[in-house]
Amino acid sequence: MDVTDESFQADVLVRSATVPVVVDLWAPWCGPCTTLGPMLERAVAATGGAVELVKVNVDENPKVGQAFAVQSIPSVFAIVDGKVVDQFIGALPEAEVTAFVLKLVPAPSEADALVAAGDEASLRRALELEPGHAGATEALARVLIDRGEAAEALALLGRVPETAPGRALAAEARLLESGVNVAAEGAADVENRLGGLLDRVRDDEAARQEFVDLLETLGADDPRTSAFRRALASRLF
Repeated sequence: MDVTDESFQADVLVRSATVPVVVDLWAPWCGPCTTLGPMLERAVAATGGAVELVKVNVDENPKVGQAFAVQSIPSVFAIVDGKVVDQFIGALPEAEVTAFVLKLVPAPSEADALVAAGDEASLRRALELEPGHAGATEALARVLIDRGEAAEALALLGRVPETAPGRALAAEARLLESGVNVAAEGAADVENRLGGLLDRVRDDEAARQEFVDLLETLGADDPRTSAFRRALASRLF
């Protein structure tokens, strides 16, 4: 995730209360930054969501750099509960980068083990132990949506900080409440539905919400998402 001066509070400090966040301060002209970035991405991806990575372009977001008193880049900081717990400067060897990230991975809890079991009873027990457990929340929301219980899924997701998977689940649940089952529709059906909503999004709030929710369920990596976002912007502005 790319973070700005404006989003840093929510995307890093608040988020770090739920999951350790690695902050990579970089700039496009910095050669070592381009070497280090992919190493950090691989190391964080290997944690399976136990650690998250954000990137801050210090040329475009000077306030973040000032807050960390950064004098050279790349500079990397590990944030837990809103505090810096570790850091390094420069492009380290990949083994050292991996070790830096792995030190942040929390030891599995009883709730983690219950989430790994995956059944509904285990997921509900995990949330009794850790009401803010993101993995348990999202997994149980998935179970509820698949069973058609969209309202409970939305209420559940509303109790924890927003994440990208959580946003997609909430979007799917809202669509289900309005009678749209994206899991049952094919890619062509979703695309046709988006096309049909375009002429209504400017003046119809419900159509606009459905359009945005459909894009959320497609995901940022789907090439149709960016195309339909541009189409939405052209209708609204």
